[in-house]
Amino acid sequence: MIPVAPAPEPASFDAVVRRPGRTWLTKHKTGKLKPYWASCLDELWLRYHGVCAYLATHFERVTGAASVEHFVAKSSARQLAYEWSNYRLASRDVNGRKSDFDDVLDPFELEPDTFRLVLVLGQIVVNPSLRGSRRQRAADTIERLGLDRPLAREMRARHFEELHAGRRLPHDSPFVWAEMQRQAAPSRRRRRA
Repeated sequence: MIPVAPAPEPASFDAVVRRPGRTWLTKHKTGKLKPYWASCLDELWLRYHGVCAYLATHFERVTGAASVEHFVAKSSARQLAYEWSNYRLASRDVNGRKSDFDDVLDPFELEPDTFRLVLVLGQIVVNPSLRGSRRQRAADTIERLGLDRPLAREMRARHFEELHAGRRLPHDSPFVWAEMQRQAAPSRRRRRA
């Protein structure tokens, strides 16, 4: 997981999602929300270049793996259900794991270098220099989202091998790429010395 810069909302968002959603909310104070946000999934995918905000890896839209993740859960803040600023592009699996929980770090507010990778293993770990509640929140995020489960490790290890061999592009797996660059930096400095 790496920091994600919030993308501007599409010009059509207000007319297609926000206004119809707010109108619906005024008429329905309770019950299941009408999923107007689904209308903006293609734009969300485009604006975030198809990269899951939590796994920090690209996925193709055609796979149907994309979902609109409401960072602040719809169950706790119905008024934010139709707000672009509350949306994160997420794989369906990660979205399902986050669900209504609020113990996950927000990719929009994530500090750089919060997480590290053991590249050859694909293992994600909390930066050892973090302390206290920041460290605990990072560990909770890994656990809640299953970021270090075997399939996720396998994916990142494979991405590392493919990036290293030039068979994958940096934007396909930006977290793995960033960690490759960070971890290579000390060896480049030693060579120059």
